[in-house]
Amino acid sequence: MFSVIITAGGIGKRMGSSIPKQFIEIKGLPILMRTIQRFYEFDATCQIIVTLPSDWISFWNELIEIHDFRINHQLVDGGVERYDSIKNAISFCNHNIIAIHDGVRPFVSKETIHKTIELAKQKGSAIPTLPLKESLRQVKSGQSIAVKRSEFVNVQTPQVFQKEIIEKAYSIPFHEAITDDASLVEEAGFEVFLCDGNEENIKITTPLDLKIGEII
Repeated sequence: MFSVIITAGGIGKRMGSSIPKQFIEIKGLPILMRTIQRFYEFDATCQIIVTLPSDWISFWNELIEIHDFRINHQLVDGGVERYDSIKNAISFCNHNIIAIHDGVRPFVSKETIHKTIELAKQKGSAIPTLPLKESLRQVKSGQSIAVKRSEFVNVQTPQVFQKEIIEKAYSIPFHEAITDDASLVEEAGFEVFLCDGNEENIKITTPLDLKIGEII
């Protein structure tokens, strides 16, 4: 058994939508509902916690009624920063393994969820990654330098941790250099372990991503 925190605090600036991207429908169902379904289908006993901006909770409850969405989940008010939302949600987690997942990644595979949870049980942490396909250059001080793409990977979610580790990580005060949960765990002195993600596990942030999501 595990807890999953699904973060849905975005406002969708890059999507250009009148509503936050997590509420946009793909094939008749809001993205956030599809994301919740993925974890429920993997393990119906898992604890699902969803962080939402307080201003949008009533809208979400309306969507639940419209779509007759009956998967049990717990709502937690989102904070000013993603950091605040996660830190608040961790205190509601009942299990020793905690997965943290983007609400707009509705196509994470059961295999990816399984891999990250099992690795976190063994090692304390796990994040899914994919190799880069394109050439990579570093831009610094007005100049660009070619770097080896084999030395870099794309990072996905869920990022999964043992509860004690993620709690210690979130005892570190917020600062702008925090890029994701794994970077905070590293800052707390813990090693982060990698496993293979799945290519369909895209983060839907732009209209093009939405079109790709509809195809998937």
